[in-house]
Amino acid sequence: MKIFSTQTLCAIAAILVTALASCAKPEKSVTYKNPLNVAFGDPFVLKASDGKYYMYGTSENEKGFRACVSDDLANWTDIGRVYEGALPESWTLKNFWAPEVYEINKKYYMLFSADWKENPANEQENFRIGVAVSDSPRGPFKDLMNRPIFDPGYPIIDANLWFENGRVFLYYSRCCYKNPVASEVADWAKQRGWFKEIEESWIYGVEIKPDFSGIIGEPRLLLRPPVKMDDTQAEWESRSVTSREVNRRWTEGSFIFKKNGTYYMMYSANYYGGQNYAVGYATSDNPLGPFKKAENNPVLQKNTDNGGDVTGTGHNMVFTHANGTQYCVYHGRTTKTGNRRVVFIDPLEIKPNGQLIVNGPTTTPQIIK
Repeated sequence: MKIFSTQTLCAIAAILVTALASCAKPEKSVTYKNPLNVAFGDPFVLKASDGKYYMYGTSENEKGFRACVSDDLANWTDIGRVYEGALPESWTLKNFWAPEVYEINKKYYMLFSADWKENPANEQENFRIGVAVSDSPRGPFKDLMNRPIFDPGYPIIDANLWFENGRVFLYYSRCCYKNPVASEVADWAKQRGWFKEIEESWIYGVEIKPDFSGIIGEPRLLLRPPVKMDDTQAEWESRSVTSREVNRRWTEGSFIFKKNGTYYMMYSANYYGGQNYAVGYATSDNPLGPFKKAENNPVLQKNTDNGGDVTGTGHNMVFTHANGTQYCVYHGRTTKTGNRRVVFIDPLEIKPNGQLIVNGPTTTPQIIK
């Protein structure tokens, strides 16, 4: 029997590995192009236990929410309405916004914003956060309770959840409605006779009970528009005011995730229906802050100033693909789509120094490997 040396055996092994690799089926890549053929605002993507991707979002003139399904993130099929405001004692059956769906113990929980029926003062904006549940990501989702999770005493929208060590954290945005705030930007606009006051929306965080029945402790203010005009964030977060578009400054559409021990909270500023809607982010070492806004904000905004065709980019979420790539999913508009909000997906990366970058908005073919 011939005896091979260790060096020869290693060489043979290397040849076999190379040969097997050459015979392996190449990984399939998928090409897509923004905007996707999905007319959603506030999009949210879930990869369910059935291996498929589901997208939920705000639909125009819907008394609830539709969903789409995909096998590859590029090609989406509308599966119709998955939730309808079925509890008239709770919701006014209008203004259903920003659904997010989470898979917990083989059930699917949808958090959403809607007009709460209980409105003794007849407020024009009376939004609260509701929860619906289903046995399938395709629905139908049914209200978990005949009430919101809690009532903070002011309208709130844009629920987002973070789960950690058995605890659940809820993030939401207080609406601008009846929330006038003193600031140098407000004084500047008032001196010019543009607006009498500037209303603002702020992002809060609070721990909630795992069964969604209520909150634990008091909500904490996490993010708000800058007070001083020399704040490095003031220019981009105030464009709806400085362009005389509207007398409001928004901090909304938050989405939190954790990377390398740091909590990243992405958020949107400016009027969602205008061209200046844009996305920034802030970081913290604690899920309830304090958060520090990033110096490279905004990380996603209109590209028309650079010859592009995309405006109104905002209300994003972050999705991690099986290949490890993170993607920013958001809505925007083009000249072709007009005022209709449509969905975009672009790669997101965290640099070694912790800086977050969104490689978009793009309208050229992109590849998902």
